[in-house]
Amino acid sequence: MDPSNSQTSTPKPNPIARTGGRVLRLVLLIYLGICLLLMVMESRLIYIPPPARDAYVEAERLGGEEARFQAEDQTNLHGWYFPKSGSKRAIVYFHGNGEDADQNVDLGAYLRDCLDASILVFDYRGYGHSEGTPDEDGIIGDSVAAQKWLAKQTHLDPSKVILFGRSLGGGVAVAAAEQLGAKALILHSTFANMDDIAASQYPFIPVRWLMRNPFRSLQRMKHFTGPVLQFHGTADELIPIEYARPLYEAVTNKHKKFVEIPGGRHNDPLAANFCEVVNEFLIGIEPSETSK
Repeated sequence: MDPSNSQTSTPKPNPIARTGGRVLRLVLLIYLGICLLLMVMESRLIYIPPPARDAYVEAERLGGEEARFQAEDQTNLHGWYFPKSGSKRAIVYFHGNGEDADQNVDLGAYLRDCLDASILVFDYRGYGHSEGTPDEDGIIGDSVAAQKWLAKQTHLDPSKVILFGRSLGGGVAVAAAEQLGAKALILHSTFANMDDIAASQYPFIPVRWLMRNPFRSLQRMKHFTGPVLQFHGTADELIPIEYARPLYEAVTNKHKKFVEIPGGRHNDPLAANFCEVVNEFLIGIEPSETSK
């Protein structure tokens, strides 16, 4: 038989392999699409400002004064100031991601009275009556401006102002303390690293590589040498308590305390003994003025 007359047969494509390749490409495209969507939606998932309202009458009734100041980049910021005559304590309250200063005028007056302190509750950029759009670097800059503003009003060095942060506000407060110092940090229902929380919610997404607002408080806490009082509910459904403990463990100051709230959930109101615990803690550090 003449070899030249033989026909070389070409293997036919395996339809199963071809279909599998198409499915794999489709799955990959869907996965990349989800990653891209989460990146685009990140700010909307983290920052959830409530509709702005006017709390002027309520704040005035409670003895509050309007506070207006600017961040270093000239963003105009707004808040409410509750002065306490004769007090040497000054506290900035850093709110969570779904609240604003107008919602916290009652809290500002309450803290002023029960902690015998001048209180500033203010809005990050993009919240309430503050201008701009929120992002991590921007609201950290806002927090530094707020701390400096309150220090000026109360004739204190910024490092002698107490910072109180709740939820997202805890991450903001830790960042401010890293930059300016603080007399003490009071943290409530906050995290060690926000990207750890996000990674637990989206385990199949490389969140730590993609997030632009990771709020890595754990590393920042290592640079703060002052006292820390931390509260956390044992039933917190948004930030489980195991994501909060590493932050406390990173505190180097001997004046530190972790308060578990039995059965406490993320959005519960402050515990009835909150001010009692805070006052006891502050009295313990005030004579020595050990914070920086």
